[in-house]
Amino acid sequence: MTPEERHRERMQRKKELVDRKIARATIDRGVLVVNTGNGKGKSSSGFGMLARALGHGFRCGVVQFIKGTFSTGEEAFFRRLGGDQLDYHVMGEGFTWETQDKSRDIAAAQAAWTVAARMLADSAYDFVLLDELNIALTKQYVQLEQVLTAVSARPPRQHVVITGRGAPDGLVAVADTVTEMRVVKHAFDAGIKAQKGIEL
Repeated sequence: MTPEERHRERMQRKKELVDRKIARATIDRGVLVVNTGNGKGKSSSGFGMLARALGHGFRCGVVQFIKGTFSTGEEAFFRRLGGDQLDYHVMGEGFTWETQDKSRDIAAAQAAWTVAARMLADSAYDFVLLDELNIALTKQYVQLEQVLTAVSARPPRQHVVITGRGAPDGLVAVADTVTEMRVVKHAFDAGIKAQKGIEL
């Protein structure tokens, strides 16, 4: 058997396996996606899915927990191009080491959760991105039980993406898809400041 024939045979077996998996995937409903871990890319992945959802004509909502004191490229881009399809809220007071005011951080997280809970209860939203909610959960600024109740009661076809380090085990358990970003190397550790288009 030639190398080309062996390759074709391997690819045929792989195609049959993939086709069987596709045929078994018959459930059509909204999914809960959690992006967590210490590596870069959690929010970026969420915003990539937001772009995809907007491209499909979905009505989308974004609530950014924690972030809020500096302008980001994704906020500028999506506010400019999201139009009537997008409801975008930057609700944080900034990183907790910057604010140094726990009561203010808690109040901001609670206000953000009020907006997020409204979106999760509204069937008009096809896609909801809760950026950095995991941080608010880890610090117990928002209670995990509130979030679990809201995501389980949301409209059946609504997709939800939750990002941030330290996703609680309870959230991971109920999520449909969980990705953990792992740091291999980061420019900041070499003294390179956050760059527009990369971190900002």
